[in-house]
Amino acid sequence: MKLTIKKIRFLLFMSFVLLLSGCMNSPDKNPSQEIPYADQLSTMQKVIDAYQEKSGGLLPIKTRDMETDMYIKYPIEFSNIVPTYTGEIPSNAFEMGGIYQYVLMDVETNPTVKLVDLRVAERIRELNVRKNINGYVPFKDPIGENVFLIDFEKMGFKEPLTVPSPYSDVQLPVVVGGDGHFYIDYSVDLNRMLMEKQHDVKEGEDIRFLLADNYPVLPAYSLPYTVNNQNEPVFMKISK
Repeated sequence: MKLTIKKIRFLLFMSFVLLLSGCMNSPDKNPSQEIPYADQLSTMQKVIDAYQEKSGGLLPIKTRDMETDMYIKYPIEFSNIVPTYTGEIPSNAFEMGGIYQYVLMDVETNPTVKLVDLRVAERIRELNVRKNINGYVPFKDPIGENVFLIDFEKMGFKEPLTVPSPYSDVQLPVVVGGDGHFYIDYSVDLNRMLMEKQHDVKEGEDIRFLLADNYPVLPAYSLPYTVNNQNEPVFMKISK
């Protein structure tokens, strides 16, 4: 049977999805690779502090483009600190088969160890593969200025794709910006934060710090949010 280019692309895509599914649902996955342990974060923070002090202010981070999202911009380079400053890489780190990437925030003023849940990156990568096959992203209704729901059915999915929230037991939706990029919608968790406790936030201010400052896992691959006049989270305007 002669295969067309379209059929070959489809077969390659399905192979990728099956491989990705196997990697993310491996029966050999240890629970310790999926939990953001406080003691591992604390130990790594001490290691980073010691490295910075001894190196005269330098940090053990990988080089990323200046335009990179601030939540994934400064991944820790473990080869710079193991074994000189610590004997092992945390078990839940990507380098050890875990689901987290260890990164630094506030590198200029107060370098702080945080985590990025790489299941989010894998979900977006899956969508990008399908976008590349289709050649476009089918939009649905706008849910913010230049932010849209995705027509997953037209993309070839039976149901909308989501990711597990690192802050609650909900599944977070994936949206698309007018720039054609995919983003995770954290508005449910931001709304919960605003309702549970009085926070000093105002319109025009990016409120993602409510999640970034209060949890070990960062709201990566997201758009900026602010509040409206009813103190509800809404998407901030993006340029494209």
